[in-house]
Amino acid sequence: MPRPVPEPGWSPLRRLPATRWNRQAPTWREAAPAVIGAALKRALARPSGNWYVFAASDEVRADRPFGRVVAGTEIVAWRDREGTLHTAPGACPHLGAPLCRGAVDTGRLVCRWHGLALEPEGFPGWRPYPCHDDGTLAWVRLDHVGGEEPLPRPVLPERPDPGSALTAVESLVGRCEPEDVVANRLDPWHGSWFHPHSFAGLRVTETAPPGDPAPDPDRMVAEVAFRVAGRWGVPVRAAFSCPEPRTVAMHIIEGEGEGSVVETHATPLGVRDGLPSTAIIEATVASSERAGFRLATRVAPLVRPFMRAAARRLWRDDVAYAERRYALRASGRWPG
Repeated sequence: MPRPVPEPGWSPLRRLPATRWNRQAPTWREAAPAVIGAALKRALARPSGNWYVFAASDEVRADRPFGRVVAGTEIVAWRDREGTLHTAPGACPHLGAPLCRGAVDTGRLVCRWHGLALEPEGFPGWRPYPCHDDGTLAWVRLDHVGGEEPLPRPVLPERPDPGSALTAVESLVGRCEPEDVVANRLDPWHGSWFHPHSFAGLRVTETAPPGDPAPDPDRMVAEVAFRVAGRWGVPVRAAFSCPEPRTVAMHIIEGEGEGSVVETHATPLGVRDGLPSTAIIEATVASSERAGFRLATRVAPLVRPFMRAAARRLWRDDVAYAERRYALRASGRWPG
């Protein structure tokens, strides 16, 4: 695969070697269960401060409330007149009506059942939750769920300058637990095999063996070409890391879009029909020095649907694997 050497002003596309899916080098030896398991264990041990992603920032609007169940806790989110994010219990403290079906009026959350107007400061028996809007994602802190030492802000990966970045967020739900989603993302070796429509020539060049006292044992680096059409693609080097236990970040460290990041967040929703549900909320924060990219940011509403569609196509396959991993674990047929 050609090395990622695109320069600003030139096309990032490269003609990829003609390879057949069944002729590529197997990766099962490198994708050792012990290596993936050790990376997962380190990720799950990181502090989260009890913060959970629950939506894209732009999903929570000023003209209506937004509802979600996070780890079995019903929450409602809304914005006041200044656009500040607020979150609170989703049941009205009067008679339990769903506040997500209420209204927002001059910054107050109004229950449609009997007209109780709730201020962001709270109400007897109804205390708002700490929340955070990072400009891309909306977070809620649930101390009674996480049980960790609370942090004032969520642990975020490094991102490009938001003023020059193009951002898209895609969400879907799987019948699994967050660790199954994280484990999937900590296995980059499956990319060219399971997603040949999107990746070519994927090769993991850096990883820490189990128990290796490396300076950065959580870092994985892969060389890969993102397919655009046929044999044409964009080669990059990408580093995978886990800033907290429910997030995997893939940073482009060399090639087109250097500094861009794809964040995969796994948020537990609850248990339904005896199976856990997890929201997979993936944020792509793209950046580039190319003139063509600056044009793309000016027509972002036209570009974002394609970015979301690409993320959904990949996760449609990977959710099925995460669900299978959970089923094997739950049945005792998988040691994870």
